[in-house]
Amino acid sequence: MEKIALIDLGSNTARLVIYDVLEGGYFVVSEERMEAVRLGETEADGSLKQTRIMQAIATLKSFKEICAIKGVSKVLAVATAAVRRASNQKTFLSDVFNATGIRVTTISEEEEANYVYQGVINSMDIPRGLIMEIGGGSTKLVYYNRRNILHTKIFEFGAVTLSNMFAKPDKTPEQISDDMVEYVKSQLETVEWFKEIDPDTQLIGVGGSCRNLARIIRKVKKYPLDMVHNFHMDIEDFNYVYNMIRTLDLDKKRRIKGLSSARADVFPCALAFMKAFVDYMGFTKIVASGSGIREGVMFNYVVPQTLEKPISDVLGHSLHSVARHMGVNVEHAEQTYNLCVQLFKQLRVLHKFPRIYVKVLRIASMLHDIGKQFKFYNHPKHTSYMILNSNLYGISHKDLVLAAMVTDVANKEEINLTEWAKYNTILAPEDVEAVKKLSVILRLALALDFGMRNAVTEINCDVLGDSVIMKTELTCDATLELKTANLVILDFKKVFRKNLEIL
Repeated sequence: MEKIALIDLGSNTARLVIYDVLEGGYFVVSEERMEAVRLGETEADGSLKQTRIMQAIATLKSFKEICAIKGVSKVLAVATAAVRRASNQKTFLSDVFNATGIRVTTISEEEEANYVYQGVINSMDIPRGLIMEIGGGSTKLVYYNRRNILHTKIFEFGAVTLSNMFAKPDKTPEQISDDMVEYVKSQLETVEWFKEIDPDTQLIGVGGSCRNLARIIRKVKKYPLDMVHNFHMDIEDFNYVYNMIRTLDLDKKRRIKGLSSARADVFPCALAFMKAFVDYMGFTKIVASGSGIREGVMFNYVVPQTLEKPISDVLGHSLHSVARHMGVNVEHAEQTYNLCVQLFKQLRVLHKFPRIYVKVLRIASMLHDIGKQFKFYNHPKHTSYMILNSNLYGISHKDLVLAAMVTDVANKEEINLTEWAKYNTILAPEDVEAVKKLSVILRLALALDFGMRNAVTEINCDVLGDSVIMKTELTCDATLELKTANLVILDFKKVFRKNLEIL
């Protein structure tokens, strides 16, 4: 395993993320630090302020020390808009290298937009999207369809620069916000391709401001899942936060739950851009992405194929990252999933579920016993918790919760209604029956590969009256597997209301 550090030197913050790079093109975060350096606050001549330079260097020194402590073998460092535009860029980069030994690469606007796109397209299963990334010194908009970029627009202003442009002591926060919204709308009107946006395009929000917005809305709505990535925000909820934030002074903003105190002063500027954009474009939802420029850099570094073509199976890649990180027997997990799919198809006449539930079975199959990595006793509880907090890519929050419930029920043979009630804003009443039936399918699949030797390769089910005859094709003596599967017969009858005979 290799440890790679990525430093993102932005206009507002400097962030260090350390990744464990696993064999096969997978990576997971093992450490993260952030400091507000505000390089976007420049002198009148466009040069970086000396105080900000010194703060940035001090921050990078601390980052380097952390890298040494954590055993990092390679440091990738990129700088964006603030450094890119600075008239003293070369001097700054030279000073940084001399003081820290870190060689920072300044990426172009086009490279930055592409990294943001790479971070999104390799972590979200959204076929047609408009990515909105509001940085400190610039704002990127990327329109894509069928995993191909169609249009890109980069505005030379972000949250920090908007603050510098419009923050006036003689104006109220509401007036400043209104001025920013009007200015942004005037800039949006200059982009012709906005008129070509397909009606079913989803707006994807990327960056720290959008993540903070998602956290605030989750707090306000008492959302039960602690996950920003793929969180859907209604415009009504956005407007509520926007109208609340724009009236508050800085001290009150810093006390808002979910809002980083380091971002509190520029957060209203980011919201002003979002307000202008959603009003102008008519979007009714914003989907938050936890992946952006840093993930894009890492995908390109660890999975070089993504330079040419995005990952086609986003959920599969994410599942394998978690599975390998947690020491899962991947061959057994994949065989369990294979058997789950066969059972799902063979029993469709009984359960009548749409194919979308196969994704739920896939997660449950691949991660069904990761709780044992913590402790065997009560491992269903640990497995459920770990799935809920896995931050898997390419899956909806509802399906993630369902997968956690399926593994829990499959192991304990009952639904914890108290736990279920926590997620009643995500789940529907009919999902109770789905979880029961999917858990039985998972238990049967696990039983049929109990020996982890691919003893059962094919399953054929005949539904005859009040019975289901399950015929299995074997590669070896599967007495143990069939005996284990027979232990599930009573639960099968309970949820499917059919007798089960396994041959």
